[in-house]
Parts: sequence; structure tokens; C-alpha cells
Amino acid sequence: MEPPKIITDGLVIRAWHPDDAAAVAKACQDPDIQRWTAVPVPYLREHADFFVGEFTTTSWRDGTRAPLGVFDETTGDLVGASGLVKIDDGTAEIGYWTAPWARRRGATTAATRAVARWAIEDLGVRRLAWRAEVGNHLSRLVALRSGFTMEGIARADIEDRDGTRRDAWVAALLPGDTIDTTAAGPGSVEARRAVTFSRPQPDLFAATRNGEIRLRPLEDRDIDPIADSSNDPETVRWTTVPHPYERVHAEDFVHTWGPRAWLRGTGAVFAIGEPETDAYAGLMELRLHPTNPALADVGFVVPPHARGRGFAPAALSAVCAWAFTALRPHRIGWWANAGNEASRRVATKAGFTIEGTNRGYLDHRGERVDAWTGALLASDGFANGKAPA
Repeated sequence: MEPPKIITDGLVIRAWHPDDAAAVAKACQDPDIQRWTAVPVPYLREHADFFVGEFTTTSWRDGTRAPLGVFDETTGDLVGASGLVKIDDGTAEIGYWTAPWARRRGATTAATRAVARWAIEDLGVRRLAWRAEVGNHLSRLVALRSGFTMEGIARADIEDRDGTRRDAWVAALLPGDTIDTTAAGPGSVEARRAVTFSRPQPDLFAATRNGEIRLRPLEDRDIDPIADSSNDPETVRWTTVPHPYERVHAEDFVHTWGPRAWLRGTGAVFAIGEPETDAYAGLMELRLHPTNPALADVGFVVPPHARGRGFAPAALSAVCAWAFTALRPHRIGWWANAGNEASRRVATKAGFTIEGTNRGYLDHRGERVDAWTGALLASDGFANGKAPA
């Protein structure tokens, strides 16, 4: 199989040469490349020499892979890699990375589109697959912008360097698929969410009459307070937490549930920290709709010692303000079992409009129960990160 030379959008995409090794070695020192790809760590010059030499030669000779470098057409500088990491019986898988000095230029998307077109039109690939470890939001954004259709999550599909199996996002591009060049573009909901969730979960702050609270990611020190407070009769009455609630439930919530929501980009779970001590004073969760980017909803729980101190309304307002600014939903919904006056007060204090009762809407411990419903819209005053007056 002969390597192509593709010139597009100010880029030259070609097979690697031995004298590319120094630039490859420099690029692969980048923490993000090491985090999200299978390059050796630490990455040594000998690894780069092998990659642009023996590995590239063997791959093209055997027709099992098509490793390609991406270079600036004018300067010749390395921009990144975008090639086929697997070719097998009419199917192939694409892979790419971007040198740290060449990011935020759209080069990787342009190169990925060009390589995909070459694979389908010149090689006759009938299915071009893409996969990345769940959490690699910027790679997912490139795939979306290149016309790939997301197909789901393959569990334990990728093996980490330490042997741990990790979930992978999976997508594909087929001959005849229409590539919408405006999809997931700069400023789009998909782009904003990719940027947000590719960063660490932020801390949020809110003023209350008892002092400033901090909303932060869950920590190990929250496990015992969550376990203790989740057996509170009012919590059991109005929520669907396991009952009886054991410490193992809290461990799973802190170690798995919260981090997984952020990693997958499905939402965010915040612990409410007490003024001054930052001790656990409740939970605030934002959940994004799985198919409609305009919709989100919230849930919250406050332990007995923190009730009536204004923490929940302030925390809810802060989370909604952050969500409207960073993630851009149109509507954030609230639901509660009909009769849960405390939750309703929190929602109304945070600016939610109560919209009515949905009959038999919630499954509460095996029984269908009515739910109060309400919502906060971006147009209600949160669009600029400020609570409604």
C-alpha cells in the first residue's frame, strides 16, 4: 500500500520520515497525549525513532495500518498525527493527536476529514471507526466535527498501561454519510460542553446569611456524613436512596457516581461545604438530558444539621448560574414528590417557576407517585451567570 500525500487547508499529510523523530519526541512529552493515547510513558527519543522508522515502514508494507504525520504546509512544522491505526477486511479505525503548540487552530479536524475521505474513497473502507477513552472530550469533539456518528459506550474496551480496562466512546463514518461542516462548531453546545468537561470540575461559591458556602467535587471525607445523613427519616421519605443506607453505598457514590458523571459529560455532582470549615452540608446534582442538549434537571439533598440555614437555595442558584453559562441548556427542570414542601421552597427561592403536578410521574420505592414540577429557563436571568432578581 502506497502512502498518500494530502494537501488541504494549509496542511500536508504524509507518511512519517526518520527525520521527524525529534519533533515527535518533543510533542509526546505533552501530558494530554500521554494521558489519552497509548504512547509509552516516559516517552524517549528511541520510541520516536522506532515509530517514524521501523513501525511506519512495516505498517505500510503489511497494509495493517496507515500512520500519517500532519505538517504545516508553509513552515513544515509538525502539527500532529492523523492516520489509520487498524485496517482489516474493508474496515479501519482512525486515530489522531495534536502537538501542544498547534492546538485550537482546527488543524486536527481538517486532517481527520481529509484522512477519512482518503480511506473511504481511495482505500474503499466500508466502515471507518473511531474510539477514545470515555472522558477524552476534545477527541470526541473532533470526531463529531468530522462527521462521525456516536454509537455508544463500549464497556471495558480499552486497556490502560497498568492493565485496567476502561470504557470507550465508539463512533463510525460510513460511505455516503453527510458531513455537516457546521456541526459542533465553535460556540456550539457540543463545543462548550467538550471544553467544560475536559477540565477539572470547578469549585463554585455562594453567599448565605450564615457565610459563604463552597460547592466542590465529592471527597473521601464526605463518605461518612453522606452515609449517616442518608438514613434520616425525611431523606428516606422523599428520595430513593437505598434503605437502609450503608457506608458502601456512600463509597460508591463518592468514588464512582460523581466522578463518572463528570468524566462522561452527563452532569456534575457537587458537595456543599459549610462556611469556614468546608464540612459536608449537602449534595447538589445537575443532570444533562441524554439526547436533548437544551434540557437539564437538578436534584439535591441536605442533611438535618444544615437545613433552614439557606444553603440549599444558594447552592441551587450557584449551580444553575454555572450551568447556564458553561453548558448552555435552555431549561433546567426540578421534580419532587408531591407534598415535599421543603424541596419546593428551595426551588422557588432559587427562582424556579412551579408548573404543576405530573400524575404518577415518579417511581418511589416501587410505587408510582405524583410529582410537582418546575423549571428555570435561561431567559429567567441566569444567562449571564446571575440569579434572577
